[in-house]
Amino acid sequence: MISTKKIGMMEKVPPHVFFLVSALFRYLGPAFAVLLFAHVSVLGVAWLRIASAAVVFAAWRRPWRLFMSTSWAIRRILIALGVVLGLMNACFYLAIARIPLSTVGAIEFLGPITLAALGARTPRNISALLLAAAGGWLLTDARFSGSPLGFGFAFANCLLFILYIVLGHRIAEDGGAAGIDRLGAAMLIALLAVSPLGLTDALPAFPQPLLLLAGIGVGVCSSVIPYVCDQLAMARLPRATYALLLSLLPASATIIGIVVLHQLPKPIEIVGILFVVVAVILHKEADVQPKKHAKSV
Repeated sequence: MISTKKIGMMEKVPPHVFFLVSALFRYLGPAFAVLLFAHVSVLGVAWLRIASAAVVFAAWRRPWRLFMSTSWAIRRILIALGVVLGLMNACFYLAIARIPLSTVGAIEFLGPITLAALGARTPRNISALLLAAAGGWLLTDARFSGSPLGFGFAFANCLLFILYIVLGHRIAEDGGAAGIDRLGAAMLIALLAVSPLGLTDALPAFPQPLLLLAGIGVGVCSSVIPYVCDQLAMARLPRATYALLLSLLPASATIIGIVVLHQLPKPIEIVGILFVVVAVILHKEADVQPKKHAKSV
């Protein structure tokens, strides 16, 4: 349960802060996952990520209660989101096992920038959109080489990421607290969706406590912290604004790639990062009516 007092405290935190925390952890976890690939197969790591996140949400939120009591319209959204989460994470890991993390982050950005384009209504925001697109292109073009299969998985992840944003905003409409419960239910469905693909590959990690703990750490960093922060940000930001903020993903992926994986950027990538940062600063949110948040969950 999230109390009214806690909801009030969270509402005092600017939504952009939640987004920045999400952007940081979104690629920090996968960067550690890359280090696990030497011991556990790619789909096994993806399963460990989703399974550990599902266990955390189950213990914290008990989301099955919401799933059983909600309408079929909401259940369909949760089932769709769960399947999207499962497949998105699998495609993401299959991509970063083949091409650099910053490249995957740049391709992932192409989906959100499309959503931002649909929401751009002022010359200032259109300019920010074009600048962000240019930055994303520089980041993508600078590393557009490597495994064709890796790029196939990266673009599949991009399409699934668009669906995640759209469905994520749908479950966040009643406020961050309600969205977190719905996210927890979707994560349990994601576990069911990905188990046929990755459970067998994850079994070698079970007798090895350090690998199992590493997998749990990846799940918390990749699927609990960022997805919860996404809900808290989506509940208070227009979808176009949130989509443009996601332009920071290529930059955060590049920075994490430097720090954790020692994948050094080229000068053109640094220029691309600067373009994206300036675009986010230039963007101005549209005036929207504040959403009515649930008092308790």
